[in-house]
Amino acid sequence: MKTISLHRTRRGFTLFEIMLVLGIIVLLMGLGIRSLTGLGEYAKITAAESDIQTFSIALRTYETYNQMLPTSEQGLQALVTRPSTPPIPRRWQQLMDQIKKDPWGEEYIYIYPGRRNSSGFDLFSAGPDRKPNTDDDIGNWTTE
Repeated sequence: MKTISLHRTRRGFTLFEIMLVLGIIVLLMGLGIRSLTGLGEYAKITAAESDIQTFSIALRTYETYNQMLPTSEQGLQALVTRPSTPPIPRRWQQLMDQIKKDPWGEEYIYIYPGRRNSSGFDLFSAGPDRKPNTDDDIGNWTTE
């Protein structure tokens, strides 16, 4: 006598199973990408803070050599080229090769004498919104 098996052998996945697995993978990738998007902005903020520290050290070195800081008009460029406007430093020395822009592509803002920093000068990036004097500014008053 012949026995009939009620169970079929499976040879692959159904379309529904494949679509379900792909859906789960896409959902997980979407959540992963969403969680990583904030890291780019955090990295830019960290880079701006690092740049501000580097510029601050160079400005303090400039002050040590010349017994004064560059004026707002002379700006950070005084770290690269000898100022041509008064007061012209006697012992000027090039301290940087170039003044780079902040991570958002804008110039760093240098003000001497400082308005927000009682230690002498304000040095800041306008931050992600690229507008100075807003809550997202990153400056030497937030990193020192």
